[in-house]
Amino acid sequence: MDRLILLIATGCYSGMIPKAPGTWGSLFALLPWYFCRDLSLPVYLSVLAGLFVVGFLTAGGAEKLMDRPDPGCVVIDEILGVFITLTLAPTHPVAWIIGFVLFRFFDILKPFPIGWLDKHLHGGIGIMIDDVVAGFYALICLQLFWQVAGNFLLSAL
Repeated sequence: MDRLILLIATGCYSGMIPKAPGTWGSLFALLPWYFCRDLSLPVYLSVLAGLFVVGFLTAGGAEKLMDRPDPGCVVIDEILGVFITLTLAPTHPVAWIIGFVLFRFFDILKPFPIGWLDKHLHGGIGIMIDDVVAGFYALICLQLFWQVAGNFLLSAL
């Protein structure tokens, strides 16, 4: 069971890649997201809820197994953040790349309340919640950006 917890929490071990585990985990998230992107909205939202519950459980479990608070290799939170960011994303790879970049931007800079949540909440919920908020920030920015500049951007390509 410990191996399964670590497999899930580390995004099939993508979080074990050195230097930038959060970025690798976010990149890995694009693969399962790609296969979920055409689900109906109620089913997609159920997937998000399921990811949150599984992430909460496995992130907290991995934290205990590794005996370290919020280990960097735990990237299930980044996976959920990318899924949130790309909710109802336009069906164009440029939009997906912009969403990925926006999520990483908010996840790294941690504007309020992301940084506060990261510092004050611990365990599985603490690991997950800051990336949930970063995902919502990135989702809003992606949707606004695409409404304003999406057609211009596509015509320029």
